[in-house]
Amino acid sequence: MYDQETIKTVLPHRDPFLFCDRILECSPERTVAEVDYGPDRYFFKGHFPGHPVCPGVILVESMAQCGGAGYRLSAPAEGEKKLFLFAKLMEVRFVNQVLPGDTVRYEIETVKATGRRLEQKGRGILVGKTDKNGRPLTAVEAQWFCLVVPESAVTAQ
Repeated sequence: MYDQETIKTVLPHRDPFLFCDRILECSPERTVAEVDYGPDRYFFKGHFPGHPVCPGVILVESMAQCGGAGYRLSAPAEGEKKLFLFAKLMEVRFVNQVLPGDTVRYEIETVKATGRRLEQKGRGILVGKTDKNGRPLTAVEAQWFCLVVPESAVTAQ
């Protein structure tokens, strides 16, 4: 398992926009990670007052961060540090709401990885929540790709 301090060594994101709490397993082909959406997360305050719900874009960003971190930890880049920049979201489906206090387990597969592109797909499962038949509840499903660029290419001037 990798904790958030280790994850910070491969992702440039920081609080309050780091959405990968722990990686349970990772290989170049697959990552399993979890994110705790505690009631203190900044976005719950305004989305929506009286009925806080995690924004769907945060779920997609969380999944992409987890997938990128898992890939980087299992297949380290050679040479200059690389960043993954969201380029395209091919599919997304929001299935069940993520509420304050929920934990989502992201199961992510690498579809294609080249020197300049990382394509992944995955789903987020609500930990400890099931439907009436005992099946785990899915929060989100998505497929996306990121451009792989040298960190120096996006450093602020």
